[in-house]
Amino acid sequence: MTGTEKNDVRAFRAMTYWLVLVSALSMLLAGPASAVTVSGLYNVEVAVNGTSQNDLRTGYAEGLRRVMVRVSGTRDVLQLEGADEVLKDAESLLLAYQVRREAGESRLQMSFGAVGVNRALASINAPVWGANRPLTLVWAAIEDRGERKLLTAATDESEAGGSAVADWRRAFLAAAEERGLPIAFPPEGAQSDRSLLSDLWGQFVGRIKEASSDLSHDALALMRVSRSGGQWRAGWVFDGMSMDASEQSVTAADPEELARRVVGRWADAYASRYAVAAGEVGESPRVDIVLEGVNTLADYGNVGKALTSFTPVVSVGASRVRSERMTVQVTFTGELDQLKEYIALDPRFVVMEGRPEETVSAPRAAAASTGAEPQGAEEPGEPGDQYPGDAMFVYQPLDDGDEQDAEQAFESLYQVLYYRWQPAPVVRGGGS
Repeated sequence: MTGTEKNDVRAFRAMTYWLVLVSALSMLLAGPASAVTVSGLYNVEVAVNGTSQNDLRTGYAEGLRRVMVRVSGTRDVLQLEGADEVLKDAESLLLAYQVRREAGESRLQMSFGAVGVNRALASINAPVWGANRPLTLVWAAIEDRGERKLLTAATDESEAGGSAVADWRRAFLAAAEERGLPIAFPPEGAQSDRSLLSDLWGQFVGRIKEASSDLSHDALALMRVSRSGGQWRAGWVFDGMSMDASEQSVTAADPEELARRVVGRWADAYASRYAVAAGEVGESPRVDIVLEGVNTLADYGNVGKALTSFTPVVSVGASRVRSERMTVQVTFTGELDQLKEYIALDPRFVVMEGRPEETVSAPRAAAASTGAEPQGAEEPGEPGDQYPGDAMFVYQPLDDGDEQDAEQAFESLYQVLYYRWQPAPVVRGGGS
């Protein structure tokens, strides 16, 4: 180990001693909160006419246009000076792509580099809204032809039935994917509570909050949707996250456009609060890494030593320690996927996967309900071996223990990475 490396590890250990004391105090003061990490913000799929270079370049630009809106949190980003130049250079920001055939249509799936897109946004003075975002629990009552129904979470039976409720749910989930906004609906069992539906229509928050107490959320949106003449109208109030509690509304000619306008207003409001200004993006990106199983001071030091040995890592700083869990903030170069590849080469970092709370967005669920099956790839993506993963947009709650730092998480640009620290077993040589 070089002298510099020894100094880094000593500094890391010293910081950890201090954090043990600070974390013990902060756990006593923590209040309930939630946050979700969104995966797929930089993934997008668009229809293309074919696989010629012109068709693909058009698709790249359209895909990046959608990603820029999703990541900046505002459609105004497309009007900024320099936005057209960024879109013309969309191919340079690609990590992977492939063209698929589905229902007789060519679909271009793309994955853009998070760091590259964030820097491109900063270069045109656009804000950047990170991957850790508030979860909105949507209580929505739909009134149509004199009948009111509650919009609830999907079940196999409700999706297969092709009901109006399912159509509205798909519309809102598709709009949420478009803007990168995590939303959830109450369970289907709430549909039978007519008094709850009445309170929702009157936008009385009290009983709705009680019914939501066991459901994960950061904010509640109480919304009533009705038809007036040839227009649909949605009016809503927020509760939580210090959001504007006064009623707001939009109108549109059809459910899909109404959902886009509603979710667009919500995304704008959140992004105006949590998006990072262009000047704060910086050249060196930082990511939080949560490690379970860090039990001893030797573990603390070995974690720091291991991370600083990875080529993309610039520096490692401890953020907080709770029992056997340690969160470190890693400054790195290149793309986040490259850092993850380096970490994957070290068997002591075991990825924590398979959490049951993971949620898949509407388009995938819609394909399942209609029986549509995507066909094989028409052309593999040259920037990468294949498009990374089936789901275009997923989100999952931050693990227990992070809730007291929800505000900090919301302002982080990159998703939180979770690993279990598994130290290499000590091999003892036998005496002669």
